[in-house]
Amino acid sequence: MSAKGGRNPSWSRLKPANQDIFEEMGLRSKGDAQLLDYKTQERFYEKIVERYKVFCSSAVRGDELHRRLAQLDLSKENENEVIPKASDLPNSKADVSNELDAITMGMRKLREGIVASKRVDDFSIQAYIFCIRLSILLKHWESYHPAMRHLLQVMHPVHPLSNTELQEFAGYQVLDFACRQRDLAKAFSVKLQLGLRDTTVDSLLRAIAHDNYFLFWRIKRGVDGHKAKIMEFAEDEMKLHALKSIGKTYLTIDLASLEQLTDTPWASLAKNYGVGWQLEGTKVVIRKPKAR
Repeated sequence: MSAKGGRNPSWSRLKPANQDIFEEMGLRSKGDAQLLDYKTQERFYEKIVERYKVFCSSAVRGDELHRRLAQLDLSKENENEVIPKASDLPNSKADVSNELDAITMGMRKLREGIVASKRVDDFSIQAYIFCIRLSILLKHWESYHPAMRHLLQVMHPVHPLSNTELQEFAGYQVLDFACRQRDLAKAFSVKLQLGLRDTTVDSLLRAIAHDNYFLFWRIKRGVDGHKAKIMEFAEDEMKLHALKSIGKTYLTIDLASLEQLTDTPWASLAKNYGVGWQLEGTKVVIRKPKAR
């Protein structure tokens, strides 16, 4: 107590709550103005990248990370940064889902802040590139589609992307129009507008235009993970077209050939697509010839 018998002022001061910055920051569209400040944007971006690194470090092997991302389709970094141990990280599917939900919402808050502040510079482009790439891996088109449009239509004319970056994101946008939105006319238009020169994208557009499922699967097996994720939006339609074509053409087909043409194991074809065909050893009987 003080010499005057009063309460020590320091005792009555409440310690500030250790609040999560992801919860502290709000959406600009909901009236929050914190992320209009450039320094706050940069600090928040660093936290998003750090949190994503933590998530990645919990998946020790690359195939485990891909498995987690596949489960959770939501339909220049500091090299000296310390990454927490994997033993401290969430492992259950629910925890992983919650973690990616938080990262996705964080990216949306950051993007809204950047747009509202009309910021177009190296940092904002770097942040948008990170957000788009991660959102594509999550197949969260609600995030990557508007972000990609803003990057290419608003930011690029003011602060040009490098040619490599322009080709990369123009390719993603063309693939999105062709595979998810099924708008080939728009895909070809955007390709010409942005000056995209990518033989793989050209082949993919040709495969979709001609329902060439064999070429479609061959391309998908050879592209990077981001392009492959966008191509997944067209998988079901290409698979159904392949099954219809096979059903009209063959009486029987070798199992290995069927799985290659549809890029799907037999168990999944029988369970998820209800083909109604019979498996006899290594041969699939589609229909039996009519008795004469």
